[in-house]
Amino acid sequence: MEKDVSNPSFFTNRELSWIQFNERILEEAKDKENPLFERMKFLSITSSNLDEFFMVRVASLKDMIHAEYEKRDIAGMTAKEQLIAVNEKTHNFVKEQYHTYNKMLLPELSAEKLRIIKSHEELNEEQIKFVDGFFADNVYPVVTPMAVDSSRPFPLIRNKTLNIGALLSKKGGKEELEFATVQVPAVIPRIIPLPDRADGSKNVILLEQVIERNIDKLFLSYDIVCAFPYRIMRNADLSIDEDEAEDLLKEIEQKLKKRQWGQAIRLEVEEDVDKRLLNILKKELGIKEEDIFMIPGPLDLTFLMKMYGMEGFEHLKCSKYIPQPIPGLNEEENLFEQIKKGDILLHHPYETFDPVVDFIKQAARDKDTLAIKQTLYRVSGNSPIIAALAQAAENGKQVSVLVELKARFDEENNIGWAKMLEKAGCHVIYGLVGLKTHSKITLVVRREEDGIRRYVHLGTGNYNDATAKLYTDMGILTCAEHIGADATAVFNMLSGYSEPKSWNALTLAPLWLRDKFMQLIKREQDFALEGKEARIIAKMNSLCDKGIIEALYQASAAGVKIDLIVRGICCLKVGIPGISENIRVRSLVGNFLEHSRIFYFYNYGNEEIYMASADWMPRNLDRRVEILFPVEDEKLKQEVKHIVDIQLADTMKARLLKEDGFYHRVDRRGKTLLCAQDYFCKEAKERVMKEKNLENKRIFVTEEPSRE
Repeated sequence: MEKDVSNPSFFTNRELSWIQFNERILEEAKDKENPLFERMKFLSITSSNLDEFFMVRVASLKDMIHAEYEKRDIAGMTAKEQLIAVNEKTHNFVKEQYHTYNKMLLPELSAEKLRIIKSHEELNEEQIKFVDGFFADNVYPVVTPMAVDSSRPFPLIRNKTLNIGALLSKKGGKEELEFATVQVPAVIPRIIPLPDRADGSKNVILLEQVIERNIDKLFLSYDIVCAFPYRIMRNADLSIDEDEAEDLLKEIEQKLKKRQWGQAIRLEVEEDVDKRLLNILKKELGIKEEDIFMIPGPLDLTFLMKMYGMEGFEHLKCSKYIPQPIPGLNEEENLFEQIKKGDILLHHPYETFDPVVDFIKQAARDKDTLAIKQTLYRVSGNSPIIAALAQAAENGKQVSVLVELKARFDEENNIGWAKMLEKAGCHVIYGLVGLKTHSKITLVVRREEDGIRRYVHLGTGNYNDATAKLYTDMGILTCAEHIGADATAVFNMLSGYSEPKSWNALTLAPLWLRDKFMQLIKREQDFALEGKEARIIAKMNSLCDKGIIEALYQASAAGVKIDLIVRGICCLKVGIPGISENIRVRSLVGNFLEHSRIFYFYNYGNEEIYMASADWMPRNLDRRVEILFPVEDEKLKQEVKHIVDIQLADTMKARLLKEDGFYHRVDRRGKTLLCAQDYFCKEAKERVMKEKNLENKRIFVTEEPSRE
């Protein structure tokens, strides 16, 4: 019998689960097993994550409340209840962030002879002279002081900018206080190195402290009563009526400008801020008390990522990993000829992203290439792939590129690339109405001696050569005929209206992917009900789709053994009696961001492995163009299984979701210490060394001595 698995108590709220994920990153900042600068980097990441969470998720909750939206989420919570819980959790989280910064990182940095000046009042005479000179030469010509009075209204404060608010009184005048504000210029580095001390220690000061110390020079006719930094977060979720937008590109360009001036949803101020100054900010920005964060330290800890780049502290960082060559792939040979010999599995960043870039570059130069078709969601700032696509068009190839303009926070970047590609002669598609195209696929069509052959790259991550060094992703290069035919059908769907009657190997969202996953889960459930071995392993970024979770609960209740590797949000609960006792959930947080999506189904011994661009989230299954693709080569299947098995054996970076709803580190007692990411780095290096040794043996083998 089917179980009733729809009870809201069986689910975790998505927003609260995300906060737990950010707490796991904060744990890495606290973990003394990590090098000090790596901990500093993790703390910076929690800050940038929180910014995006407020601009999108908290903003969305506020919009729901404003619209009197009463529908409950899968955990049974209204938008208002979620916002109350989120406010409490995020305030506590920020306290933990600054406890980590003030009580853990700062003392340890100081012990390593690196000191971040907390206040300009701490400076000695030599440092004061340097700071004042720096202000006069570099800052004063750039900053713009803005006073507020009857003729000058309160200025528009841009989203995420750091500002200094001040209360002023006219020299020799009445004791009336006036408000003024100065934006801390982003064009000047926020971290200012001070002259080294005699003991060789390095001291740095933040730019806002330099301005605060010299703010009287910006208001010469006034006495400075007080001055404090502040920062606001605005609603940055774009709302676009695509049906009404005649030109999507222009519509998004206009919306991007408005993002800077969306409703203020969060205010950060120093904890000892003057109450009179705070009241002015609250009134002018329309901020509620619960949306104010009193910060015991410097606002916006993302500056720590810049600190990470400081030279001279390499001993406090992890050694830099260089992605290794793909085993068996010869960079000097024609890539297409090598793909013809068999599918090639890619595992980034352990193995280099270069073959993906070379795939486009070689196709652009190749006389036999007829067409290149590609989807682009996020690319790097100076993308070699974009340059290769432009070159291909200039070389007379048929180049079609779908550039997703709605990729959040990359909209402006993608608009620039789209215009550049159009100028080069590429056919550019600006996404589909109502859907984001999130799939990662490239098709190269070549004319060869035996006819037309199609080469395809399918991946779990973006065509971004920069993040490919930081994100763990997987992909396949293939020229299998049935996948090539499906790839052609994909691009015909994206550029036109032709929907194929059937698919050979690929499964697409939003039309077929949900049903495919439900069928695969149900098949394992049926095997278990027949008393046969049944197994599911799934790795993804987030799991919050109610239908998928309910299907997993039914499978678990039937006896299917389920292992989930979920980096971020997980709305599923483990250990519910009779429901999820056969489900284990783990999260891996390491130096690389886990981004690959892998799905394994035992299928009564006829194992099936898939990879995808999609997570198990409603947006991926219902509102995006996504691709699920199979791993068909038996040798490559074993490689992917090996990768998943190592991650399931991780005892150092893994956290296990427990029945109490919290994530706990793996109990290491009696277990081998294993960090999956370190293991894959070492394994990739060893493979290359083994290949080199075999090559050397082939080169230096000598003839057998004569017996004469």
